[in-house]
Amino acid sequence: MSSILHIETSTSACSVAVSEDGQNIFRKEDLKGPSHAVSLGVFVDEALSFADSHALPLDAVAVSCGPGSYTGLRIGVSMAKGVCYGRNLKLIGIPTLKVLCVPVLLYHDELPDDALLCPMIDARRMEVYAAVYDRALRPVRDIAADIVDEHSYADYLQEHPVYFFGNGAAKCKEKLTHPNARFIDDIQPLASMMFPLAEKAIAEGRFEDVAYFEPFYLKEFVAGTPKKLI
Repeated sequence: MSSILHIETSTSACSVAVSEDGQNIFRKEDLKGPSHAVSLGVFVDEALSFADSHALPLDAVAVSCGPGSYTGLRIGVSMAKGVCYGRNLKLIGIPTLKVLCVPVLLYHDELPDDALLCPMIDARRMEVYAAVYDRALRPVRDIAADIVDEHSYADYLQEHPVYFFGNGAAKCKEKLTHPNARFIDDIQPLASMMFPLAEKAIAEGRFEDVAYFEPFYLKEFVAGTPKKLI
């Protein structure tokens, strides 16, 4: 197990957490944002002070890497890189849409075994940035920009219950009326939900090059197809 600093700034929420041996031991959140430029530095300073005061040697910094807000991701990744350089730590990039899935998997026991998860990040009008995962977070469909209408995700809804959540899901309720469409409210990507994904990345040796790592900005999605896939 490891000690990890987590940073999440991909949406209007700003949050920081510290985990040790798979348990959160520190968390700071501002859900009223966006206030990343004001709050993030303070939160990270408090998290590092907490780790130092408890003689906790950090092993890595995990940062949510998008898709998400250009400004939020830029601020979060820049801060994560700075901490990695300053403390000689490894960097872990965590896909934002997978971060959204963690509280659903941890706290919603009603999910059937064949359920699919469709986390959504809001974009303009009826557009969302979404992916489809199974309960093991294996990608069933990669991240893409979707214009949602009554036919969206039909192939998946015919065969599985599909759970939609994230800040893009609410506006889709009137369009996605299939009986297998389920909606979970109040799910946000938070640093305190990153630790299972970060622990797995460490176990598998998946780290980023601190010098060259860049997040996946929303602008990188063109005509429904991402230039890069997470």
